[in-house]
Amino acid sequence: QVQLVESGGGLVQAGVSLRLSCAVSGRTLGRYTMGWFRQAPRKERDFVAVITWSGVTTTYADSVKGRFTISRDNAKNTVYLQMNSLKPEDTAVYYCAMTKGAVYSTRDSEYAYWGQGTQVTVSS
Repeated sequence: QVQLVESGGGLVQAGVSLRLSCAVSGRTLGRYTMGWFRQAPRKERDFVAVITWSGVTTTYADSVKGRFTISRDNAKNTVYLQMNSLKPEDTAVYYCAMTKGAVYSTRDSEYAYWGQGTQVTVSS
């Protein structure tokens, strides 16, 4: 059974950094694309970042480009999201997700497995 568990969220002030982690169990991470999504209160879930199985290629939402960095350690079966210069509009529940196969996508419909989410709250 595949499980994704996010950690690292919290309540922080604007301008600081946080690093989210996503630990994967039940499947070897190294063969799948991994993504981060977020959902703010009363809004739809949005794409944040995606990384190929090799870690060579990444894509970011325009709203986080230059501030967030996605990375992965396949040996540790873990994906990370480094978030710098946080803004109040980054407040959301952050989810990591694993694709269904060897697909590279920013669409949440392409992801088969999801974590439970971790709350990030940024105060002004």
